[in-house]
Amino acid sequence: MEQGRKLEILRTEHLCKRYGKGNNEVIAVNDVSISVAQGEFVAIVGSSGSGKSTLMHMLGGVDRPTSGRVLIEDNDIYKMNDDRLAIFRRRQVGLIYQFYNLIPVLTVEENMMLPCELDGRKPDPELVGELAGLLGLTKRLNYLPNELSGGQQQRVAIGRALIARPAILLADEPTGNLDTRAGNEIMELLKASNRRYRQTVIMITHNLELAKQADRVLQIEDGYVSGGQRGGVEV
Repeated sequence: MEQGRKLEILRTEHLCKRYGKGNNEVIAVNDVSISVAQGEFVAIVGSSGSGKSTLMHMLGGVDRPTSGRVLIEDNDIYKMNDDRLAIFRRRQVGLIYQFYNLIPVLTVEENMMLPCELDGRKPDPELVGELAGLLGLTKRLNYLPNELSGGQQQRVAIGRALIARPAILLADEPTGNLDTRAGNEIMELLKASNRRYRQTVIMITHNLELAKQADRVLQIEDGYVSGGQRGGVEV
């Protein structure tokens, strides 16, 4: 298959996440083994409580699994201690959430550059300008978050996630807090970053129609991942 000829950027092996013990045990993610190729746009679809956000947190190095492995660019990320993992996550994983989590006292430009600043690196001004143009924020770089619409704030969050040129971009319900028009615009921006920068994107959503715009669709239910589609067609 085409994916098999591309460089694998992320792989999970028998990934599990359990909470509680005995009769109170809840299995949020159950024996998930998936592979994602560099530059691929993958959507993971599931209803509320299906385990999709738990899975995303483990893919992004936010929540350690009970068992199994997550490899990003052949790095077994959960073999790292907390300090090394935090540095790796900051440099190699871009995270976008349903709620934008912008710093209210920082401008658009300062919010976008924050990951580099936290990492002690000087942001690339050329990339900042390029991303601002892609995101339609060029004239709003000096605005504060409360001076922006919800869609514009999510654009800033996308810019912040892309500024460090991460290996993968993880988006958890990125359109869930937006109206239809703004949500469609955010989807177009995610697809544009995927095409323009060959950015690997993994998007978690409950919206199957949005998911069908990805290269491949996986479904998660009761912690199990199954299926797989390309362009809306089962493979």
